[in-house]
Amino acid sequence: MTFIYFTLSISAIGLIVTWMLARLVQRQAEGTEAMQKVAAAIRAGAMAFLKRQYTTISLIAVGVAALIVMAYISSGKASLGWETAIAFLLGAIASGIAGYMGMYVSVRANSKVAAQADKGSLNGAMSVALRGGAVEGMLVSSLSLLGLSALFFVYTQWLHFDPREVPSAIIGFGFGASLVALFAQLGGGIYTKAADVGADLVGKVEAGIPEDDPRNPAVIADLVGDNVGDCAGRGSDLFESTAAENIGAMILGVALFPTFGINGILFPLVIQACGMIASIISVFVVKVKENEDPMNALNRGYYLAATLGAVAMFFVTKMMLGDHYLNFFAAGLVGIVMGIIFLFLTQYYTDHKFRPVMSIARASETGPATNIIAGLAVGFENVALPVITIGAALWGSFALGEATGLNNGGLYGTAVATIGMLVTSMYVLAMDTFGPITDNAGGIVEMSNGSESTRKITDRLDSVGNTTKALTKGYAVGSAALAAFLLFSAYLEQVNLVTVNLANIKVFIGAFIGAMLVFLFSALAMRAVGRSAGYIIEEVRRQFREKPGIMQGTEQPDYGRAVDITTRGALKQMVLPGIIAIAVPIAVGLVLRAEAAAGMLMVGTIAGVIMALVMNNAGGAWDNAKKFIESGEFKDSNGVVQGKKTAVHAAAVVGDTVGDPFKDTAGPSLHVLIKLLATLTLVLAALFI
Repeated sequence: MTFIYFTLSISAIGLIVTWMLARLVQRQAEGTEAMQKVAAAIRAGAMAFLKRQYTTISLIAVGVAALIVMAYISSGKASLGWETAIAFLLGAIASGIAGYMGMYVSVRANSKVAAQADKGSLNGAMSVALRGGAVEGMLVSSLSLLGLSALFFVYTQWLHFDPREVPSAIIGFGFGASLVALFAQLGGGIYTKAADVGADLVGKVEAGIPEDDPRNPAVIADLVGDNVGDCAGRGSDLFESTAAENIGAMILGVALFPTFGINGILFPLVIQACGMIASIISVFVVKVKENEDPMNALNRGYYLAATLGAVAMFFVTKMMLGDHYLNFFAAGLVGIVMGIIFLFLTQYYTDHKFRPVMSIARASETGPATNIIAGLAVGFENVALPVITIGAALWGSFALGEATGLNNGGLYGTAVATIGMLVTSMYVLAMDTFGPITDNAGGIVEMSNGSESTRKITDRLDSVGNTTKALTKGYAVGSAALAAFLLFSAYLEQVNLVTVNLANIKVFIGAFIGAMLVFLFSALAMRAVGRSAGYIIEEVRRQFREKPGIMQGTEQPDYGRAVDITTRGALKQMVLPGIIAIAVPIAVGLVLRAEAAAGMLMVGTIAGVIMALVMNNAGGAWDNAKKFIESGEFKDSNGVVQGKKTAVHAAAVVGDTVGDPFKDTAGPSLHVLIKLLATLTLVLAALFI
């Protein structure tokens, strides 16, 4: 049990470091009075949205917990039902706390970044933004590790469970995290894109005013949306990633209990603890020179976290996995390398320096239709290399594990690769939250009439933030793909299946339903954005129509009403796709039984990974093509600069509007859907047999 005391200690240290980081950010200067006023409006809107959202999620979670208990009671397994339901609620609560507290700090860090930029300090602004993001990253990692470690300790030491029984008993923790993540990501994504689309279409296109112009009634709602989607939503996403993938690896570790004993079960938790230490070091050493690209500094931090994580993994595998440590260490390296490759591939397809985004900007010369055609082509094309990378990583890690000669060694190799990829998850989440913090900082400077030199610093950071948000989505898809095979294998262990026969008619039907669910869910998420955007568009038009003084600067827009309308619209629209995502796999498992549920899980996962890649990177490419044109650096085929308020820019705005719900609503929600399918089927596996 020495290792469980280690993970409990590291998770406690992580919470202490989280508090220290939050205090460090909180002590920074607030900025001018005008900056503080804008920041206060963003903060009020964000916290009001989260309060309503988590109230809705809480009601759904309690209902699902009751259904779990009743389902197990009806099958004659009441005690297992109560254990699962309690773990489920603990996972849901921990995930909610991580998302809420992370955003609590991020909506206070934005004005402090603006204040550092106002002092002319690029390094100061970047450091505050990264440390503000690290609060959420550290909180997510610490609470996930603490929850699993504490449950393992309680079950083995207080309830006297055999260690081999514990992973199956705590599956509910991962399901609870997945459920909260689905609704947090979905609701936040609907909100942020409804506000963004509404603000852009009425503000930029119809009224012809700049982004973040204080005359736009939707601008505060748009800035709020950056936080509820990319902070709270992504935090819950990566919380459930670490929880579900650790549980899946622990279940596979049970199969190797005769060889490794309890070490094989606890190995994933120890690696996560070491990854947290590596990420903490990286966050504190990152610095940027005033004339340097901030992305270079952030990349140095990521490589440092990956390197330190790899070194720690070598010693941990040697200590815990005995004579077979080299093979499993190599499998872990496969996961770390895959994470790096995914970041490079995502950057290639979403950064304006490379061909894909440039091709979309070029296509905008001939109008919105060709812009959209080019963007879809980029989205479809970008699937190829990531799928090959996933396949190579799975094959390589499986072969390394199989070469040990251990029974189930190949599957454990893929589990170690998945855990290896998650070694840097805390730092990656810090980079992700860096994005909305710097985006908000730019909006605060714009709305408070900050100086051009200040705006120049926040623009540089905002540009980097757009890239880090895209990279995190790529990382999340990659980890979801590795985790999918891991959790699928764990499900097969639970239902005592070795193979899944697609020639079986029930299995084939289940597989068909799995693919269909991905497309239906995506359609509902996209439609939700369209409907919610309609509410905010009508409200902004109404205010411009009834308050003509807004455009002249003699009347104040009603920001609060726009925020409230967007909030109500997003929460109303998130329920249906979320309920369908839960109901469909349960129906397949109960009606068509365990093997059909396996077929649904397998094909649904493949379709979900591919669709998420298309949506995330097509949306990111459309967004950066528009930003590239806005920068004034784009020249058409005749060598003429095509910037804002040109036909080329208008075409790019249309493409970006289509891409917004791709990259910030449906795409990120699919990461969670993939893992929700796996954790849900794991939790209810006993009912499907």
